Amino acid sequence: MWHVRAEIAPAILLVVDFGGWYKVDSKSSSKNSSRVIQHTQVSLLKDVIVPYTHLLPTLLLSENKDRRTLLYFKGAKHRHRGGLVREKLWDLLGNEPDVIMEEGFPNATGREQSIKGLRTSEFCLHPAGDTPTSCRLFDAIASLCIPVIVSDEVELPFEGIIDYTEISIFVSVSNAMRPKWLTSYLRNISKQQKDEFRRNLARVQPIFEYDTSYSSSRGSTSIDGAVSHIWKKIQQKLPMIQEAIIRDKRKPDGVSIPLRCHCT
Repeated sequence: MWHVRAEIAPAILLVVDFGGWYKVDSKSSSKNSSRVIQHTQVSLLKDVIVPYTHLLPTLLLSENKDRRTLLYFKGAKHRHRGGLVREKLWDLLGNEPDVIMEEGFPNATGREQSIKGLRTSEFCLHPAGDTPTSCRLFDAIASLCIPVIVSDEVELPFEGIIDYTEISIFVSVSNAMRPKWLTSYLRNISKQQKDEFRRNLARVQPIFEYDTSYSSSRGSTSIDGAVSHIWKKIQQKLPMIQEAIIRDKRKPDGVSIPLRCHCT
């Protein structure tokens, strides 16, 4: 698999995040550096972060009702890599009032439970798991549940087009690990601020839709959804990639200059 990644690295990659690229091949006992995908082979300069497809139905702003729960999370407690933060958060928040931490997934058996949890909660928790992001974030956006993203470093789709500070709360891992800090912080967010977050969430919902039938079913004529925005981001990348290639070509022989990206 690693040799395939090396061969496709110069292409513009569409990835949901960079979490699966920065690691050493676990099957390699020697930990040879050739087994590591270098940071220049996947980069924000040339690659495009794309959204997961949300699994739950979209809630219109006009359909939004009272939300009695402060914070909601549904998922697996025990994960790999970044999942250690999730486990600690679970221990910190599991017994907090107005907080629901549920094991499970929004599949056939947990779908209705997930819909109810997301639509009756003010905020939805998004700690890292096996990867920095997941479809959980986009289920929250579809459900108008304000995402609380616990991460010191995360890449999100369509940044520059979307200002995520208008639709999400970002919390550092160190603050989230402080007992009682997160729930206290969220309780101090005013109703006016929460209403503004939710209006902004409703505004960006169509951007994450891959299905163009979404617009017509919602009475909208716009089809400027996820696919269109992916092409917009690719178009934005092309001049930067061209510049990086030209800069690399003029490098004198024998001179070592760090690559800006693995573009050729």
